Amino acid sequence: MNLCKTEEEIELMKHSNRLVTDVLAEMAKLIQPGITTKMLDRVAEDYIRSHGGIPGFLGYNGYPATLCTSINSQVVHGIPGDVELLEGEIISVDCGAILKGYHGDCAFTFAVGPIPDDVKKLLQVTRECLFIGAEKAIAGNRLGDISFAVQNHAEMNGFSVVREMVGHGIGKNLHEKPEVPNYGRRGTGPRLMKNMTICIEPMINMGTKNIVQEKDGWTVRTTDRKPSAHFELPVAIKEGTPLFLSSFQEIDEILNKK
Repeated sequence: MNLCKTEEEIELMKHSNRLVTDVLAEMAKLIQPGITTKMLDRVAEDYIRSHGGIPGFLGYNGYPATLCTSINSQVVHGIPGDVELLEGEIISVDCGAILKGYHGDCAFTFAVGPIPDDVKKLLQVTRECLFIGAEKAIAGNRLGDISFAVQNHAEMNGFSVVREMVGHGIGKNLHEKPEVPNYGRRGTGPRLMKNMTICIEPMINMGTKNIVQEKDGWTVRTTDRKPSAHFELPVAIKEGTPLFLSSFQEIDEILNKK
């Protein structure tokens, strides 16, 4: 497994990750009270396949869907189904796709109509954690520099950081080394090398950091059933500044018009 990619590989990964955020932009158009997560999943699979890709999650270790749709207190890996979204809820949509042999993997937490101010703050801070962590994703730093930055920002704002679920390397495989925890100490962990490609994905809880897996064997939720938020983007390690392999720009533009 090659942790450091060539420039050509990074360019291919931009395309696979752009496909994934295009899917999330389609979700931004559709998410509203009354829609089912199964419908979102159907649209996502059709979009990926119609654009020459393969769903990256479908069948991965037996996972049964294209999307992970995690509602309110569900942290990650929620399975799409017949449940209808309700106004005031939040939903993390995590999507993966394979294009020309390379994986894309991104996540965004959406509000379903108006949401309470404290939940709105949770989403904002979690998103900030992603970009604050990414600022440390430069050659010569340590992995713990990213982890500490995420944890510090979350906890300074009164939220908690999930320990068991982490970010990861990405490339020809969905999950590659290194693991990228959202907590840790500065100056610790592996040295970040130019052209490593990693997914930074803070999973931040309003209440306790503790989680539990549901009986379906996939869905992970908070033990106190308070809300959790999740944002994810892939980054290539560079000297001086990180290179994002995709962005939330199109999603934001759609949401700002709603």
